[in-house]
Amino acid sequence: MIEILNPADLLRARDTGALVADILRTLKSRSVVGTNLLEIDRWAHQMIVEAGAQSCYVDYEPSFGRGPFGHYICTSVNDAVLHGLPHDYPLADGDLLSLDLAVSLGGVVADSAISFVVGDTPSPESVALIDATERALAAGIAAAGPGARVGDISYAIGSVLGAAGYPINTEFGGHGVGSTMHQDPHVSNTGRPGRGYRLRPGLLLALEPWIMADTAELVTDRDGWTLRSVTGCRTAHSEHTIAITDDGAEVMTLPK
Repeated sequence: MIEILNPADLLRARDTGALVADILRTLKSRSVVGTNLLEIDRWAHQMIVEAGAQSCYVDYEPSFGRGPFGHYICTSVNDAVLHGLPHDYPLADGDLLSLDLAVSLGGVVADSAISFVVGDTPSPESVALIDATERALAAGIAAAGPGARVGDISYAIGSVLGAAGYPINTEFGGHGVGSTMHQDPHVSNTGRPGRGYRLRPGLLLALEPWIMADTAELVTDRDGWTLRSVTGCRTAHSEHTIAITDDGAEVMTLPK
């Protein structure tokens, strides 16, 4: 399903996106050496409830996961890149942490992810990984606009990641959002320009470049959810929800 939002829904999408961004910003500020991933999950739950929003994750049960996710945020550390299931783990100095959050507010979903290094000793490898995903995300946003095609976004993202020397996995990527979290169209993190669905004003897309330092192959953790690099290398993930407008792309998941 591809859902085109009306102007009233787009206004609600801005509120949802700002909430997601504010929660992620708060969680980043609280994520210090010694913070437990389960604490982060509890904080996310509390802020979602206080805002009158609903989690898109806690009851989520797709074909690629083992049962309902059962938590409120994805917490992926170091070699974990996607769908990190919160568990009893205290963060260490130098850990690369990715937080991925999707909530629904007023019937409209927003989805965003950030990656950052915990503590005061970020490795050059971690900094480079995060920088590549952020630059790729910016390129994808710049390529989005009415009349452009999904392939234009994929090409822009893949060009940045490829130029930085990172392998690109195409099993998981960006996607449409709206009244539900995962919708068509799929937005691969590499592709050919001029191909795919033509973008229309009112379309919400979650763009999410993610990479692993030296492999494109994933392995699923024993928890049935967390996706890790098969080599154990470090990973990073950046994501924004954008709205296609008459003038281009508007980023929904920015703090107020």
